[in-house]
Amino acid sequence: MNFISRLFRNIKMALKKRKRLIFILFLAVVIMTFAINKIVSSQSKGIVYDEVSKIPHNKVGLVLGTSKFLSNGQVNLYYQYRIDAVFALFKAHKIDYILISGDNSNPDYDEPNTFKTDLIALGIPVDKIFLDYAGFRTLDSVVRAQLIFGQSSFTIISQKFHNERAIYIAQHNHIKAIGFNAKGVTKRYGFKTHMREYLARIKMLLDLTFEKQPKFLGDKIIIPD
Repeated sequence: MNFISRLFRNIKMALKKRKRLIFILFLAVVIMTFAINKIVSSQSKGIVYDEVSKIPHNKVGLVLGTSKFLSNGQVNLYYQYRIDAVFALFKAHKIDYILISGDNSNPDYDEPNTFKTDLIALGIPVDKIFLDYAGFRTLDSVVRAQLIFGQSSFTIISQKFHNERAIYIAQHNHIKAIGFNAKGVTKRYGFKTHMREYLARIKMLLDLTFEKQPKFLGDKIIIPD
């Protein structure tokens, strides 16, 4: 009987220790996640802009792609606000050319051409628009802008949280990038996206640590001076 009592007592103590260890590990992950988020955000301080009048001129504006429509058929506000931001920068002569980088992994999904069609409809000349069909991830978009399109300095156009991560990638690759923040969305609308962003920043640091390269490279494409 004493043996059984000691056995149950030892099991109970072991379970308490395990729960304590799990809690400590969970707490460490949470702290690390928020620390990474803070570090990434701080790296872009002073080089992301909200106002067209204050942002410096760059030859090329790199637009980070996203889908135009949500699963419910409504227009994706992230998309609409990026379109608005690109048009505002171009109209104010803050960028001369537009490089649209997005996913075109199958014939039924073409982010770059969707952006292009809507920008042309707003009056932007077709010869001012270049497309990168292999912008499957933010890392691919930023690195390919340098390696394929020959740009070592450009303006990244997306929402603020996305710009911060893209600029961190650019700095790691010795690219002089600034960001223009497209209009954000409400907390409720963007809740899932912002939660995913924490994980995306962790993955980004892992990719940079292990020197992950774009999925595709290819021939160089010249954007005129």
